[in-house]
Amino acid sequence: MQQLLTMNLKNFVLESYDEMKNKVTWPKFSFLQNSAVLVLVASLIFALFIGVVDLGFENIMTWFYDLF
Repeated sequence: MQQLLTMNLKNFVLESYDEMKNKVTWPKFSFLQNSAVLVLVASLIFALFIGVVDLGFENIMTWFYDLF
């Protein structure tokens, strides 16, 4: 039983390595750089949008509470 598990694990590791090396199409480094820049820019725009909305709600709530 132990030997069977060891053989299965060894087979799994060897087949996984072979698949990652020979069957997977890896993206080019320049594509990864462009994707990273796109994610950073989109995150910055989203963060600024959330910040502006938060500031707007803060001003609205302050105005509303000052009425009472």
